[in-house]
Amino acid sequence: MKYFSTRGGDQKLSFEETVLTGLAPNGGLYIPENIPSLPSDWRTNWKDYSFVDLSVAVLSLYISPNEISEQELRTLAEKSYRTFRHPDVTPLKKLGDKTFILELFHGPTFAFKDVALQLLGNLFEFFLLRRNAKKIPGEQQETLTVVGATSGDTGSAAIYGLRNKANISIFILHPKGRVSPIQEAQMTTVTDANVHNVAVKGTFDDCQDIVKALFADKEFNSEHRLGAVNSINWARILAQTVYYFLSFFHFQSQLPEGTSLEDVEIQYVVPTGNFGDILAGYYAKKMGLPMGKLVVATNANDILARFWKTGRYEKVDSSAVEGEGAAAPAGGSSNGKQGTDASGVKETLSPAMDILVSSNFERLLWYLAYETAEGEDDAARRTATSKTLDTWMYKVKIDGRVEVPVAALEAGRKDFLAERISDEMTLTTIQSYFDGQPSYVADPHTAVGLAAAGIIAPKNSPNTYQIVLSTAHPAKFSEAVSKALEGSSHFNFDRDVLPQEFHGLLEKEKRVIDVERPDIDLVKGVIGRFAKSDEHTAVEAGSV
Repeated sequence: MKYFSTRGGDQKLSFEETVLTGLAPNGGLYIPENIPSLPSDWRTNWKDYSFVDLSVAVLSLYISPNEISEQELRTLAEKSYRTFRHPDVTPLKKLGDKTFILELFHGPTFAFKDVALQLLGNLFEFFLLRRNAKKIPGEQQETLTVVGATSGDTGSAAIYGLRNKANISIFILHPKGRVSPIQEAQMTTVTDANVHNVAVKGTFDDCQDIVKALFADKEFNSEHRLGAVNSINWARILAQTVYYFLSFFHFQSQLPEGTSLEDVEIQYVVPTGNFGDILAGYYAKKMGLPMGKLVVATNANDILARFWKTGRYEKVDSSAVEGEGAAAPAGGSSNGKQGTDASGVKETLSPAMDILVSSNFERLLWYLAYETAEGEDDAARRTATSKTLDTWMYKVKIDGRVEVPVAALEAGRKDFLAERISDEMTLTTIQSYFDGQPSYVADPHTAVGLAAAGIIAPKNSPNTYQIVLSTAHPAKFSEAVSKALEGSSHFNFDRDVLPQEFHGLLEKEKRVIDVERPDIDLVKGVIGRFAKSDEHTAVEAGSV
C-alpha cells in the first residue's frame, strides 16, 4: 500500500514515510492509493476479537508486512492500549431502546484522541529506533520534532503519547485561555524535558495555520525534521477506524433476542470539529462495515453543517453576511458563551469543536471530487481529481470559501447528514440524560452528539439504532456540566464526575511558553531555542 497527496504530484510514500512526514510538501493530506475491502470471512473470524486483535486485523490491510510484521504490529497495539482503564478500551453502553453510547475516553488523558495518539507515539519511536539501529557508530542519530495544534484534547493526548520518548521533541500550540482549565493543566503539568507547551494569544485556527505553515516551509522542515500529531497524520485516522468495528460487534451482542443484524441499520452520530473522528467512520464504511448515513454533529461553529445544506465550504456564512437571513439549521441558533471573535470563531461550551476550518474535510472532498471526475482510466481520474481539489483548497485559502458542484454534494449526501446544536440545547441535553434512566453524565461535546441524535431519530426508519460517540470524560469540562446540572439537588460533581486522577491537578507545577500573537516567526524562534538542545533539559516558563 502506497500513499499520495490529495493535491497531486508524483510522490508515493510507504506507510512509514507517510507517518513520519505528516503533511505533504504541497500542502495536501496523504490518503491510501485504494481503500481495501474486508476479507470475506471478517464477520465470523473477527466477532470475538479484542480491541488489540481488531487493531492488528484492520491496520494490516493498510500496512505491508514488509514494513511492520504482524507480530511487531501486535506488540505496538498491546503497548498502546494497556494503559486504558477499561478492558474493552472503547466500551459500548446502552442508553435507551435504540440509543447506544460509544465511550472513547478511557485512555490516559480521558479523551478519544488517546486511541490514536498512544499508537502514533509508539509508531514514531518504533520507526526512529529501527532507523538509528542501522547507523554506524558515530553517525548522527535521526530525530523528530513533533509540532501540533490543539483546541484542547489533542495536545494532552499527544504529550502523553510522546513524553520522554527517545529522539523526539514535541511542541504543542494551544490558544491561550481558550481551553478548559483541566485540559490546560493536563498539558502544562507534564514536565518531561522533551515536552514544550506553547500558549498562543489567538484562536485554534491561528495555531493550526501556523503548524501548516511550518510544514510548508521546506527549509525549516528540513532543519528540524517536523512530524505531525494532528489528524492530518494518516495514522490518526487509521487507528480510529478500529472502534467502529469493535462497536459493531458489541452492538450485535446486545441486540434483542431474535433480532439479526440484517434486520437493523446502525447510524453513527459523531460530534466533530476537525472531521477526523467521523472520517474514520467513512473509511470503515467504504471498507465494508455495514452502517447507514453518518451524522455530523456540530456546535455553533457549523462550517460542516452548512456544507451539507448548501454545498458551500466557507469560513463565514455568506448568506447571513449578504443579508439573506440564513435559516438556522435544526437545533436552533447557538448562543456562544462569549460571542464571536474577530476571526469568526464562536466560543461555545464545547470548545474542542470551536474550529473555523476542518482540516480533515480535505480528504473527504478528494473522494467527492473523484466521484465526478473524468478520465480515460483511473490514473487520469486521480490526476484530474487532485487538480480539482487543489483548486478548491486554493479558493478556500484566498477567498475563504468554495462551492462544490451539485453532483459532488449529492455524492456526499449519500453518506452523511448534519445537525447544528446550540449551547442551550447542549445544556438541556446534559440535564435530560442525567435525569434519565439510566442516569448518564455527558460532557458538552458528547451532548452535542446526543442532541443531534435526538433530532435525527424521528426521521429514521423504525429499524434504525443510533450509536453516539462520546469523545471526552465530563470532568474535563466542569464548567459546562456544572452549569447544566446546577439545579439538580442530587448532583455532586466531585462524587458523580471527578476521577481520582484529576484531584490536585490544577495545583500542580506548570510549564508553558507564552507567545503574544499568532506569528509564525515567534513560534519558529521557540522551536529553534529548544528543539536542538542535546540534553533536552527542562525550560522555565517564559514568553516571547
